[in-house]
Amino acid sequence: MTSSFTLVQLRYFAAVARLEHMTAAAAELNVTQSTLSSAISQLERELDVQLFTRIPRRGLQLTPAGKALLARSGAFLEEAELIERSVRSADDALTGEITVGIYAPLAPFHAPSILDRFEERYPGVTIEFFEGDQGTLQEALYDGRCELALMYDLGVDERFDRTVIDRIPPHVIVPEEHPVARSGRTSASLTEFAEEPLVLLNLPHTRDYYLSLFRQLGITPRIRHVSLGYETVRSFVARGLGYSVLNQWLDHGVTYSGARVVPLRIDEPLAPTEVSLVRRRGLVPTQKSLAVARVCAELAQERPHASRTSMRANETPH
Repeated sequence: MTSSFTLVQLRYFAAVARLEHMTAAAAELNVTQSTLSSAISQLERELDVQLFTRIPRRGLQLTPAGKALLARSGAFLEEAELIERSVRSADDALTGEITVGIYAPLAPFHAPSILDRFEERYPGVTIEFFEGDQGTLQEALYDGRCELALMYDLGVDERFDRTVIDRIPPHVIVPEEHPVARSGRTSASLTEFAEEPLVLLNLPHTRDYYLSLFRQLGITPRIRHVSLGYETVRSFVARGLGYSVLNQWLDHGVTYSGARVVPLRIDEPLAPTEVSLVRRRGLVPTQKSLAVARVCAELAQERPHASRTSMRANETPH
């Protein structure tokens, strides 16, 4: 039996799924709540599934069937929009909205340049960023809350396809008064810090990656402080509370605390972190997500980050 749901019903469903609230979706779509509710009910009857469950005092939540429909509806709705515009002899410029996932520690480094380049090239598209850790982003991709995510390769499972656009080696940061920094050296062996306190960036998967670097060298680090915040780690180090190992390189060394850190390349050939564009496997990408991917790849190629020399020295074959 072939379902006969309409594009209008699918558009209404996508709005409700995004806002997780019937009243808010009705206001955005400029329709009555009863019209919207009726359209969703009819869509559920046509598909013979329940798309939402009601959460008291919180709104609506997608069921597994609803998540599957949302994940597959984006490209379909976009293609319908392109067909409509072509019939009307409109230009083929992209329009609409797109949500892009981005790993939280990467966001301050990459989101502004992505937004600037994308809005210049595709002024008809509104781009929003969904920040999260590696696990949160994977669930958002699978649920359809975002179609594409810029993130590390760490912990990305078989549900997803990924395209590596950059490889960033680890480096050490120390406070300005540290003997290695005061000596004027620009690199050091990680073993030199074995007996010193470590400030660890304690995000899921990222923590495991950093600790694996020490295991490669037979070192058991003395973890003194842990933090979920990249800038918090840098501020702790700047205040003399230890050293840290990070990937995203900053030349200026200034921290939120006002004190400074000094970045040092690592002498040992340690594996870099791969920055990847990740999407749910098996889904047809929308033109908007392909446009975002092109912009991200271009910017990665153009980025002359200070650790480029260290990347060549530290990168292991893949």
